[in-house]
Amino acid sequence: MNGIVLMLVAAAVLVCGYLFYGRWLANKWGVDAEALTPARRMEDGKNFTPASAFTVFSHQFSSICGAGPVTGTIVAMAFGWVPVVLWVLVGGIFFGAVHDFGALYASMKNNGKSLAQLIEKYIGKTGRRLFLLFSWLFCIIVIAAFTSMVCGTFKFTAAADGSVDVAKSYAAGCAGTISILFTFVAIAFGWAQRKFNLSGAAEFGVAVVSIVLMFAVGMQFPLYLNLNQWIAVVMVYLVFAGAMPIQTLKQPRDYLTTIMMVVMIVCAVLGIFVLGFQGKATITAPAFTGFSTKSGMMFPVLFVSVACGALSGFHSLVSSGTSSKQVSDERDAVKVGYGAMVLESFVGILAIIIAGIMFSDMNTAGTGALNVVDATGKAVASTPFQIFAAGIARGMQSFGIDGTVATVFMTMNVSALALTSLDAVARIARTSFSEFFASSNDALAIESKAGAMKVLGNPWFATVVTLIPGLALTFGGYLAIWPLFGASNQLLGGMTMITLAVFCKCTGRKGAMLYVPVAFLLVCTFTSLVQSIFGCVNALAAGTAVSVFNSVLQLVFAVLLVVLGVIVAVNCLKEFFGAKAGSMPDEEPEWTELGRKNCAAAADAKVAGATNTPAAE
Repeated sequence: MNGIVLMLVAAAVLVCGYLFYGRWLANKWGVDAEALTPARRMEDGKNFTPASAFTVFSHQFSSICGAGPVTGTIVAMAFGWVPVVLWVLVGGIFFGAVHDFGALYASMKNNGKSLAQLIEKYIGKTGRRLFLLFSWLFCIIVIAAFTSMVCGTFKFTAAADGSVDVAKSYAAGCAGTISILFTFVAIAFGWAQRKFNLSGAAEFGVAVVSIVLMFAVGMQFPLYLNLNQWIAVVMVYLVFAGAMPIQTLKQPRDYLTTIMMVVMIVCAVLGIFVLGFQGKATITAPAFTGFSTKSGMMFPVLFVSVACGALSGFHSLVSSGTSSKQVSDERDAVKVGYGAMVLESFVGILAIIIAGIMFSDMNTAGTGALNVVDATGKAVASTPFQIFAAGIARGMQSFGIDGTVATVFMTMNVSALALTSLDAVARIARTSFSEFFASSNDALAIESKAGAMKVLGNPWFATVVTLIPGLALTFGGYLAIWPLFGASNQLLGGMTMITLAVFCKCTGRKGAMLYVPVAFLLVCTFTSLVQSIFGCVNALAAGTAVSVFNSVLQLVFAVLLVVLGVIVAVNCLKEFFGAKAGSMPDEEPEWTELGRKNCAAAADAKVAGATNTPAAE
């Protein structure tokens, strides 16, 4: 199979999915162009902050497009590239994008409530507390894993005498410097956006110049730090990213990062085209290897391995936790929720194509010519990120980009894929912690200054409390339960979809398009978790467990996930079959003083503008 053909076919399918199914879904659920969104009505200068369509899209896309669309798809190619492509396309259009858009839309129609708060409204308070606990623990594991991943990318490579091997560490050092610069430049860029009311071409131009300057400085002054030093740097960054008002750091950083990621996607596409014209874009990886591998059967392994490219429960936390509080026009919801997922599915397709082309030179079996060799001389399997970065860098060189520049650019991008999801997770974990203790189910409950919420709702306190266990697990502890990440992530997706089904029925909306995804996800995740439980029990009984502690921890965690999933699913089904259609209409609009003031000013300006038009005169 030629990579160009697969890329064009997949792109056409995804575009059609967005234009037809995405818009049909928006019309079916009733997107209202005249509605005042929570971001405008409840503006508070902290979490509820109205932004342009591209700014919110940038936040959504950069937050959800983490390691998943690259790692999951390439690992799942053990079954062959055809099953993975089919799941990414079908899952992305009918599962993932519906899931992301649905969580965003339901939150917006309920005054910006998080998914946990939606669960309390439609299912019950116990469900909310259980879900928040699950969400917080889930986020802590992701913080640990992604911090380890990012810092492992940035750390220097030591020479035989322990000093820095500059030749091998240069790209990582440059990317590290650029990442640090990103934080300060993002804050300055955000200030300029607000101070000078930047928008459109001017905003984009300033962003591009900022990115170019950061790369130029970074390549001149690479920073060489070891793993622990980078962990300290990342943790300090996460404190500020998690606690600061979203428009101060997170919003502008996501805007800049998305531009960089889009350039990466364009470079990947151009590289595939050029390599194709040179006869070097043939996918050499096997199309299909069978229904089972050493990892297990295709069902459920494929569907819990490929998460972000097809469906990821984590996305619902972003959609309902942060993005829903930034959308200023309800019509933008389909672009943000559905569109960002479609673009991420395309990134997954590119990862499959690049890995397929690179298969003969660099593969996960450790036999490729470009695979690294450890200190003992043994070939070490390339990681999916190494394959992805090396493949795009090769494509960039094919159309004239300097090899060093291409390597630094891709090192920065693969780290950004994880880092932007990492800071989003830190923010979501912080709000989950505060929401757990809130006495009210109101979207602004964590802003309360009454009683214990003065401390528990304080963003700095909640962020630090969240990052402490995340930091502890970064040093390897998360590996004990990481094998369950895929199943827990998709279980989160299943709980989101079943909550959306209840939301649709209670508000009188059509929800039939959710029923198949709900059933599939719940069966898939419970199958995976039950298999993990039996695997741990059998290993412990036979005395073959590599680590008794790890196996016991996995066993306990898997059982807890099953119990949580069953409780939420049963309560959702009870509410679904018991509720009358249309019995719980959308919430009455809630306002903040700032929101009311700004909406009134915008309405006055609109009237004044209409009065001063030539037609009115």
